[in-house]
Amino acid sequence: MARRKEPIIPDSILDQLLAGSDVKTAFESNGLLDQLKKALAERALNAEMDHHLSGEGTAGNSRNGYGRKTVLTDSGSLELSIPRDRQSSFDPQLLAKYQRRVPGFDEKIVSMYARGMSTREIVGHVQELYGIDVSPDLISAVTDAVLDEVATWQARPLEPVYPLVFFDALRVKIRE
Repeated sequence: MARRKEPIIPDSILDQLLAGSDVKTAFESNGLLDQLKKALAERALNAEMDHHLSGEGTAGNSRNGYGRKTVLTDSGSLELSIPRDRQSSFDPQLLAKYQRRVPGFDEKIVSMYARGMSTREIVGHVQELYGIDVSPDLISAVTDAVLDEVATWQARPLEPVYPLVFFDALRVKIRE
């Protein structure tokens, strides 16, 4: 019989997280996983603020409450509390100022567009999968940002030689 693989997160911690709640609701919108994403993101942002305030050139600077930001993730939207400082010199790295989408969201939109989906189809698909209302203008803006890179890639000079190897085989079963 195969041995049970050691879990990355100990069972005791998972039991504490799931205490008093239904396991089925953990994967739903605003369930345990979304709460964990929110808690981890806010903890990382607070750690960035601590690092920022401990650095050089921050004399007289201190925390100044929190601002709210709604961020689109691949599982829906999250409302995060972003820490602020008195001199407004804090620029978070996890979610930069004015960034409304978690990294990776744009790549999914571009991949759907590359597969031939129209902007309206992508809007419907994002609504179905993630429950997020995005405008066709957002989809167009994301895809337009990539079009320059695509045009550059298509206009690149080709190499004089591309080594290719073809393997071809034909297998025929014949009864005698």
